[in-house]
Amino acid sequence: MNVIIRAAKIIDAQSTYHNQIVDILIADGVIDKIGTNIVALGNFEEIKKENLHVSKGWFDSSVSLGEPGFEDRETIANGLTVAAKSGFTAIALQPNSYPVIDNQSQILFVKNKALNSATALYPIGALTKGSEGKDMAELFDMKNAGAVAFGDYNKSQANANLLKIALQYVQDFDGLAIAYSQDEMIKGNGVVNEGIVSTRLGLKGIPNLAEELQITRNLFLLEYTGGKLHIPTISTAKSVALIKDAKAKGIAVTCSVSVHHLVLTDSKLENFDTRFKVTPPLRTEEDRAALLEAVIDGTIDMITSDHNPIDIEHKKMEFDTAKDGTIGLESAFGALLTVLPLDTVIEKLTAGTTTFNIELPAILEGNLANLSLFNPEGTKTFSKADILSKSKNSAFLGTTVQGTVYGVINQNKIILS
Repeated sequence: MNVIIRAAKIIDAQSTYHNQIVDILIADGVIDKIGTNIVALGNFEEIKKENLHVSKGWFDSSVSLGEPGFEDRETIANGLTVAAKSGFTAIALQPNSYPVIDNQSQILFVKNKALNSATALYPIGALTKGSEGKDMAELFDMKNAGAVAFGDYNKSQANANLLKIALQYVQDFDGLAIAYSQDEMIKGNGVVNEGIVSTRLGLKGIPNLAEELQITRNLFLLEYTGGKLHIPTISTAKSVALIKDAKAKGIAVTCSVSVHHLVLTDSKLENFDTRFKVTPPLRTEEDRAALLEAVIDGTIDMITSDHNPIDIEHKKMEFDTAKDGTIGLESAFGALLTVLPLDTVIEKLTAGTTTFNIELPAILEGNLANLSLFNPEGTKTFSKADILSKSKNSAFLGTTVQGTVYGVINQNKIILS
């Protein structure tokens, strides 16, 4: 792949070209030259876009697809194309397929399905067999096969001793455990955030305590065992405070927040639209403000789309029985720019690679080209025409988003939207 990018503003704090408008010459997938008015000798494809910006490739730490088993929701091939056209050069794939990704052969299967894609796929192995929370899965074998972390997607570990043992075990090979945090007994039959909106609508509520109590327990376990723990998709102000205190004590915990929890609140539930049924549930404006502040002050390490395609048969149902989840890759960048400054958005869309031990080269001559291309200006209404996923369960339909994603250059490939 030989390409020259013209007049692009580089957004990369690690690069000496940060905030400069330059040309970027890429030969055989490697950044050969950065400068102004570069003359390309040979056959080079030229990329010129309106108000073109370039950053290091974005990484999404929580993406569900479907294959194997739920190809009607999404395939790996199309999902990676969606990710690329949405600006992501890498995703961490959740293990919630059928069968669950809980052994070496399943890790190898999804990695092989992702070969020759512009967006790299990094599998998360299930922490327990079948993600049933009973017996620890084959973590070391999955690590050797390419798993970057271990967790049961959107399932809390009720057995505290099992999580304790897992946290101790993965330290032998510098592994990362993921602990989704929601006390299922306190959640009960709740389907939305417990508060004024749930009371008015007559929907069973999930109190903030369900998340906060489980986070407290998991942080105590981590302090006891040592090692590393990632807490995904936190949603309350108190959760932020708990993790901030733990970090101040030197405990090796990281956390993420979903795009929809930074942009939307439970006020969206007024029409019983199941597109807004997610887990954890959309919270209040007070919680949303605290999450945004935590992104800016660094308490929250990364932002994820928490992309979770659900087929129409399981989404267009009565609210109580519909499945949780929203797709989010296509809308992630544009939605984030409506609530956060550009530099913060880019930082939080790339920072997750550190936690998951994934190499992300800076935009410098001699480095592999791992780039996201975009225009941060302009607004539009996100519509069905913007959805590239097989499933259409987007919580952002009809909302205002900002900017345009042009695509990615990665793994010696170009994907433009």
